[in-house]
Amino acid sequence: MRSLSSKLVLAFLLTSLTGAVLSAIFVRQFVGSQFDAFVIGQQRDFFANRVIDYYDSNDSLDNIGRWISERSNRRPPDDSPPDGIPPHDDPLTIRFGLADASGTVIIPARSYKIGDHMRQGDLAAGTPVISDDQIIAVVITPGGDAIRDPAQARYLASTGAALTIAAAATAGIALILGIVLARLITQPLRELTTAARQIAAGGPGQQVVVRSRDELGVLATQFNHMSADLAHANQLRRQMTADIAHDLRTPLTVISGYLESLRDQVLKPTTERFTMLYDETQILQRLVEDLHTLSLADAGELPLQCRPIEPIQILAHVAETYGHTAEQAGVSLVTRAPDSLPEVTVDYERMSRALGNLVSNALRYTPPGGTISLSASVTADQLTLSVADTGSGIASEHLPNIFERFYRADASRQQETGGSGLGLAIVRSIVEAHGGTISVTSEPGQGTTFTVSLPLPHILTTTQTNLHGF
Repeated sequence: MRSLSSKLVLAFLLTSLTGAVLSAIFVRQFVGSQFDAFVIGQQRDFFANRVIDYYDSNDSLDNIGRWISERSNRRPPDDSPPDGIPPHDDPLTIRFGLADASGTVIIPARSYKIGDHMRQGDLAAGTPVISDDQIIAVVITPGGDAIRDPAQARYLASTGAALTIAAAATAGIALILGIVLARLITQPLRELTTAARQIAAGGPGQQVVVRSRDELGVLATQFNHMSADLAHANQLRRQMTADIAHDLRTPLTVISGYLESLRDQVLKPTTERFTMLYDETQILQRLVEDLHTLSLADAGELPLQCRPIEPIQILAHVAETYGHTAEQAGVSLVTRAPDSLPEVTVDYERMSRALGNLVSNALRYTPPGGTISLSASVTADQLTLSVADTGSGIASEHLPNIFERFYRADASRQQETGGSGLGLAIVRSIVEAHGGTISVTSEPGQGTTFTVSLPLPHILTTTQTNLHGF
């Protein structure tokens, strides 16, 4: 049985059938025991009334055993009660015992014979017979179930039949409901299976209908999110492949053209031409190194040489590295940090590269007269390093994808003027390798802020940076 629907139907059927059978058995036992108790109580009361009538007529219980036996064994058609005893129409089917007030057995029952003296506990468990506010005898109820007459047996048999029919009807209803519920439960699973097969066949972006808010509904919702993310990732992968091909083709075309011209002596070898060829190879080398860095980060194998260092040293190193470039661009590069900052444990070279990438990117979009500020501060349990510019900012539609590889907010930007599109992806990889996170906020025309947060007890680094994309 491989079908989940069949398993569910069988489970519903077995559960309901088991419950119905057990309920029928328990009800049958309960009804039988209660019915027997009712019959015993009814006949015991009838027996006690006979004893009272005999006592009231004879002022004693002598020979009551013989009289009870005769009344139980025969009843002539013209039965008239002897000795003036009123008639009783109810037959006795249970042989009750009787003891007088002192506990001497008059009618035998259980293990007691006539003349035996009952134990005090058994005497107390008996039913007293009272006449004129005086206990004249004690009725001894025999052990075992009541002796049922044919009418009583037929009544209990009809009750058992009704319970059997109810159990069968319950099983039938459970089977029908099981089939319906199994289809309702498995329908979303069948849709998920179909969509998953289509994704496996190369059709990402499949969506299924969310039919409920239960666990299956949550599963369908998460599947839709996963499918959408997978489609987006495939789109980015195709775009990345195209961007890599473009970024490699441009310098290779230049290098190949110049080498061909030099080989054919169409162009003369000069220092300027060799410098240009060297610059193109440097572009290729940087692209390959960036891709290698990202591949190591993806594999969780990005090497880190962490050591304690003061945050101000990282800011000073980045400011010194890009100070001359900022001065030539007419941009002010300032550093702000309090004197009492705790040391952080980071890879100095890689964290400097991450901040340097952010500053380099900010320089591309900060107009002359603008400002780029590097600052450090401690907030709660985090250390924050920030790089802020007064550039043009990033449009809100670009912010969700700004950390993706080869993503450029300005699609017309070329590699030689705008980088490879891997800078922010590398920054995020470096920060996450340190156990941190990075986020971005930006307002067009007012600048951009990127935030990298690391808790102080861990690596203690937070970076906020104004940026527009690499």
